[in-house]
Formats: sequence, structure tokens, C-alpha cells
Amino acid sequence: MRLSLASWSVPRLTLPEAAEVALALGIGALDISTKGRPGLDKAEILADPRAAADRVRRLGVACPNYFHHFGADHADRNLALPGSVEANARDLAQVLTFCDAAGIGTVFVLPGRVNPGQSRAEALEAAADSLSALLAVARDFAAELCIEPVVHSVADSPAAVRALVDRTGVRLALDPSHLICLGHPQETIEPLAAHAAHVHLRQARPGALQARMAEGTIDFPAFFAALRQAGYDGALAIEYLHPVGPHGYTEDVLTETVAMRDAFRAWADGGA
Repeated sequence: MRLSLASWSVPRLTLPEAAEVALALGIGALDISTKGRPGLDKAEILADPRAAADRVRRLGVACPNYFHHFGADHADRNLALPGSVEANARDLAQVLTFCDAAGIGTVFVLPGRVNPGQSRAEALEAAADSLSALLAVARDFAAELCIEPVVHSVADSPAAVRALVDRTGVRLALDPSHLICLGHPQETIEPLAAHAAHVHLRQARPGALQARMAEGTIDFPAFFAALRQAGYDGALAIEYLHPVGPHGYTEDVLTETVAMRDAFRAWADGGA
């Protein structure tokens, strides 16, 4: 397992500056997206994916994962929204072309939400149908498509996540903070490590999606051990979010990033 830094943790930096910060911290890898100042141009990725890939390769840092959202925002063309599959499949082919050209191993999308007029069961069924179609597109590419179970989505419990995995075979960008925030015990989340294709790291506690390392409830040594036991050997992206935003986070992103880096290093030195 190896560390990465989420570029959207430093939203005021340019993408090359974010890469330099990752290298300066000894993390050595950078997750990328279209978010904030370091974000890529989504229109370019969809129109000329190889040109966008050239920009990524020039960063001089490994980029293990790309976060993509379909449509104008996280609600538009979400995976549970009827009528969005064909457009999303077309976009995904371009996204995966970009990822393969840039040497990015995984791309994650959000699993969809309960849309107006839908029941939860209907939304979950629609998301599964969309995922099945998108995974069929992904079979022609090296980069792997995965989903991140998050708050305000159809995959907001370990049971719902397992239902999507069982129905589609999709793997996960696993971030325990979302499920911990919603009150699910860590011991019910750790079995999902068997389905992880990518991992996010951020401390949290019930009712709080982000917390200082000293104030959260996630037992990271136990989580790292669960990943190792499941055979996970991919990237662990540290993903603290900048204070500016609707959630009103107050954590110092750099301080908490370094604390998480050191926590992983201490565990790896003692338990690898």
C-alpha cells in the first residue's frame, strides 16, 4: 500500500503546485479531479482526452486515481437518474481513454442518489442498472471504474453497498469516513475492504464527516490491517477537505494530512 494526496485538499493551488506539495510531503502520488483550482478541464477530457493526459504526465508525479462526475453537478445525470445512461456511457469512454493515456489505474464516480419521485429501492435498482451498463464500457479499458459510497447517496450503508457490489460486481473507492459519519460501526465497514479498488483516508466520527485525528473515532491501524488482510495493495489517498465550503470544516488540512501520513507510516513500519 502507498499514500497519495487528494488534489482537492489544496483547492487554491495549481495542479503542478499540488504535485509539488505531495512530493515535498514524501507522499509521492496525487489523486486528481475537476474540482477547484488544481482541477482538470472536464470539457477537454471529454473532447480531447489524450491532450488532457499529456498535461497529467508532465506533472512528474504518479496519479493513481481520477474522480469524475457526470453532468453539471453531482445531481445532474447521477447514476440513479432515469434517462442518463447513454450520455454517461459516452462520457465514460472518453474518461477511460484519458485515464489509460495518463497511466491512471482507477476512476471513481458517485453511486447516485434518491431522486424526486423515486423510492430508495427504485433508486438503488436504477443505480445498479446504470453501473452494469458503465462497467460494460469499462471492460474495453485498462483503468478500472469504481464507486465511492458517500453520504446523501443510495450507497449510504454497508448493506446498500453490498447490494450494489453483489448485483454488478463493481469495486469501491472506499472511504470509511462517510459511513462512520452516518453512524455505522467500523466493524461493519471493514469487510468492504475485500471490494476496494482505491481508498480515501480522513478521520471522522458519528455526525461529523471530517475530524481532527485526535477527535475522530476511526481506528486507522485496525482499518489498515483490514485492508492488508483483504489483500489490498493500492493507493491510500489522504483527503482532508479545505475549511471553505457548506460543511464549515475548521481543520487545518496540512496539519491533518501530515498526521495521517505519520499514522500510516507508523503502522507500516510496525506491521508491514
